[in-house]
Amino acid sequence: MKVVLDHLTKRFPSRSKKGGDVIAVNDFTFEIPDGQLIGLLGPSGCGKSTTLNLICGLETPTEGRILFGEDDVTHLPPESRGVGLVFQNYALYPHMTVLQNILFPLQNLKGEARPSKEEMRRRAEEAARLVQIDMLLDRRPAELSGGQQQRVAIARALVKTPRVLLLDEPLSNLDARLRLQTREEIRRIQRETGVTTIFVTHDQEEAMSISDLIIVMKDGFVHQIGKPQAVYDEPCNLFVATFLGTPQINLFEGRVENGRLYIGQDAVLKVDCADREKLTVGVRPEGFVLQEDGPLCCALQAVEVMGRDHSVVSTHPAAISTSIRSIIPSEETPQVKSGSVRFRLKPFKVYLFDAATGERIPFSAV
Repeated sequence: MKVVLDHLTKRFPSRSKKGGDVIAVNDFTFEIPDGQLIGLLGPSGCGKSTTLNLICGLETPTEGRILFGEDDVTHLPPESRGVGLVFQNYALYPHMTVLQNILFPLQNLKGEARPSKEEMRRRAEEAARLVQIDMLLDRRPAELSGGQQQRVAIARALVKTPRVLLLDEPLSNLDARLRLQTREEIRRIQRETGVTTIFVTHDQEEAMSISDLIIVMKDGFVHQIGKPQAVYDEPCNLFVATFLGTPQINLFEGRVENGRLYIGQDAVLKVDCADREKLTVGVRPEGFVLQEDGPLCCALQAVEVMGRDHSVVSTHPAAISTSIRSIIPSEETPQVKSGSVRFRLKPFKVYLFDAATGERIPFSAV
């Protein structure tokens, strides 16, 4: 089921004495393809959960339309939209067993839409098998781990055979190892069911690892939409570049002069770009190559052992952040000694941004 968001806007009355409205979602237009998993990504307060609430009917848009396929569902109540919603806190009924929790949405159906008891049981057991908790049907939520509770919540959302599955930060309450395992399970379940899924998260690693497309939001605006790797490799502005990536992209004050890119006093690249007195230079952590005569000279602070890779921590007078983190393969780190460290930069991992607007400046290395 494709989902069409047509100039979707949501305003809330401001509680400030100055008055005015707070725009949570601002003119959001996009068609979510049928059967894909979309990651809605952004910092807290960017409007991603409000967008999810608009899609499922918990909020009414101030302007715009929402379509499921060709059906306009903008003013339909949540129970009539055919959505499955998984909350951040799971919202399981503690006095019910796993089976009873999964059955609950079906038991609330009325009229012809209500299946027989046998059909309800069959669908609940099928949903439990899909999320691999069919051996836990007699337990209550307090007897389950966090990951198992999450699976119960997903099974409850899937048992109605929803047209659209909505996940609102479903992994926030899990530890790091369990988050990794559960997000893989969410991807597997989505592929097996083929249900169009919208996954809200502030964790860029989660969104990039399982999404077909990601939508990056900030302050109610959509900044960029695309395949995860494409957005990471080709950010449209400084916000997207800094939001995606762990460790974060390294930022420097720079300039272009006579076909050369300068970071401070270091001429680091030859570029095909008009001269600019001031710009922001972004270098991904993996964009540094240790080289004894490299053009970028930094003051070494520490080398952090990460197993497969090492993180070389250094400083530079033109760096905007307090430290520079360079990800270097572990076999290359013996070259690092105390004092200064020199790098060559990979051109395709270097980005230029307008210092005032943050918009990306295209260039090519020569």
